[in-house]
Amino acid sequence: MSNMKVAAGALFAAMAWSQVTWAAPPEPYMVTDDLVAAATKEGAVTYYTSTDVQVAEKMASAFEKHYPGIKVQVERSGSERVFQRIGQEYSSGIHNADVIETSDASHFLTFKDQNWLTPAVPEDVAKLWPESDRDPDGMYAAFRATLTVMAYRSDKVKAEDAPKTWKDLLDPKYKDKLVKSHPGYSGNVMTATYALSQLLGWDFFKQLGQQGVMQVQSSTEPPKVLSQGERLIQADGNEYNVFMLQDKGVAITPIYPAEGTSIAYGNAAILAYAPHSNAAKLFYSFMFSQEAQQLNDDFGGLRSVRPDVKEKSGRTPLSQIKLLESDPAAVRDSMEEIKQKYEEYFGT
Repeated sequence: MSNMKVAAGALFAAMAWSQVTWAAPPEPYMVTDDLVAAATKEGAVTYYTSTDVQVAEKMASAFEKHYPGIKVQVERSGSERVFQRIGQEYSSGIHNADVIETSDASHFLTFKDQNWLTPAVPEDVAKLWPESDRDPDGMYAAFRATLTVMAYRSDKVKAEDAPKTWKDLLDPKYKDKLVKSHPGYSGNVMTATYALSQLLGWDFFKQLGQQGVMQVQSSTEPPKVLSQGERLIQADGNEYNVFMLQDKGVAITPIYPAEGTSIAYGNAAILAYAPHSNAAKLFYSFMFSQEAQQLNDDFGGLRSVRPDVKEKSGRTPLSQIKLLESDPAAVRDSMEEIKQKYEEYFGT
């Protein structure tokens, strides 16, 4: 049996003993001298995340610069692996992580149902975050928004020869030229697969699976495969790694199909049994600060729901992209079907 299936089994076993008992949301909290002192005494915070490790560590370094007595331990993996890891650890009574973030919003519905989150509302979230982008009970909020896009190597593929729609990927001329990530590993792609299955039907994926697609795990990987010249067209992958490569001079161009582009909201939360509870609150507050959110945009190419974050020039504004929104509860209910269909059509 695979490690993924074992971890998933542990998660479902853990769900059996938990009860839903959350109360009203707490009052928003500010960063005070007392909180900083208590966090510094703890001296560390452990951060489980699915954000690209370069971006996560950049934010961690910015936090450590503000609070030099606190070390951030970044533990990065794909969203589904982070989700399974927490399920496995919590079912075994292991509480290593302080703060968690994944790109699959449906994970936080499960975490909340299992009482695995600490209610906490940073002042900035209370003041600036739309209600739709934060939990009404104060358990989590949207740390980032990620688009799942097509892309192509613009120095090797002419713009007129690049796909314009999702269905264009089925053209025989793209056979053996495509790379895509896996919904069983990536929360962004889990959400995008759900959105496209609703929009185009499963026959789209059945036909795509016959296109000689190079299969990778994380949504961070397809842009890197393009940058290395292993494939010329990204059938799906995250937008922000495309931006990061563009900033490094790689000739790679994102595609926003007329049918729409899937958006996934990466929520963050403090875990219920955080071993460094004060450092967790301080780090969690910093994640939603203008500095951290602007850093995510400028360096990481991530989208933010914070209204005072300025989008970097040269990138297509979010307001000009037709977005495919997905209900996290519907994504959660469809996960097993998505994994089953995907294995059937792509053999992995």
